[in-house]
Amino acid sequence: MLNPILVERTRGGIVESFHRGAIVAVDIEGNIIFSVGNPFQITFARSAMKLFQVIPLLELGLHEKYGFTLEEIAVMCGSHNGEEEHIKVVNSILNKINITADALRCGCQQPYLSSDRNKLCKEDLEPTQLHNNCSGKHAGFLALCLGTENALEGYLEASHPIQERIKEVVSEMYEYPIEKLICGIDGCSAPVYAMPIYNQAIAYKNLVYTNKYSKERQNAINIIIEAFEKYPYMIAGKKRYCTELLEVAGDKIIGKTGADGVYCLANKEERVGVCIKIDDGSMGPQYNVAQSLLKHFNWINENQSNELSKYLVEPNYNWNKIEVGEVRVNEDLFSS
Repeated sequence: MLNPILVERTRGGIVESFHRGAIVAVDIEGNIIFSVGNPFQITFARSAMKLFQVIPLLELGLHEKYGFTLEEIAVMCGSHNGEEEHIKVVNSILNKINITADALRCGCQQPYLSSDRNKLCKEDLEPTQLHNNCSGKHAGFLALCLGTENALEGYLEASHPIQERIKEVVSEMYEYPIEKLICGIDGCSAPVYAMPIYNQAIAYKNLVYTNKYSKERQNAINIIIEAFEKYPYMIAGKKRYCTELLEVAGDKIIGKTGADGVYCLANKEERVGVCIKIDDGSMGPQYNVAQSLLKHFNWINENQSNELSKYLVEPNYNWNKIEVGEVRVNEDLFSS
């Protein structure tokens, strides 16, 4: 069975193309309270998993050992634009652990914003690994290696001790048997795991309901939540939904994108976790769906919704900047 159409792109008043996908929301007990499409569809969590990859470092108190700030922890969890401020903060992490950027193995990536790409071009510079949206996460990996006296070499191998520990944390937070986790290689070459989107919603619910965990785990999660609240710019950057949502409603909502059409969020007050997956992997439609969901369930107030209204219905422009249609969520999606 095909998943339903979540987002439509129109031209001249008709639907020209569309994006299918699935949504699932779970409550504090793990019950499905809302779903569209297949809630047990298996997909890779991609960068929505970054919050859980930093938990071992925090549980061991390595943030205190190395003096990491909340801003630095935020960039470890982020998928940043590669803006100057992001690079500055990642370099700060590396300086504190006395390691150079040459130790990173995330690969070189062009900055997200055209202005930053153009600046590199004008200065006749090539993008570096620091520009990679995952460089903060990798800096955290290196800190975890040093703090646990494990070799830096091979830190991205699934069999490396830090990755084995991260896998255990993923299994625990996603409430999915470790032997069932499907390991793949992420865009930054780190191990990444696939599981049902139901369990991805469970993991985000567990970020806002921590009573069942050890004090060390609760403290680690609380630090991550605070880092998201105080430094949303480090989670993504300019012109990014993750950052804009946190800036507007970070006191109530925590959200994080993942490549290939993944978006996960949690409502701190309702203690609800959500996972959205766009089947064709497009980046953008998941934000339309997330914003519509937040508005439909009144999880953000009217003023907050208005500040993010551009994500509800986006104009479809041609090269002459003529509005020829729109990008919108399927009107039947939240009709019931």
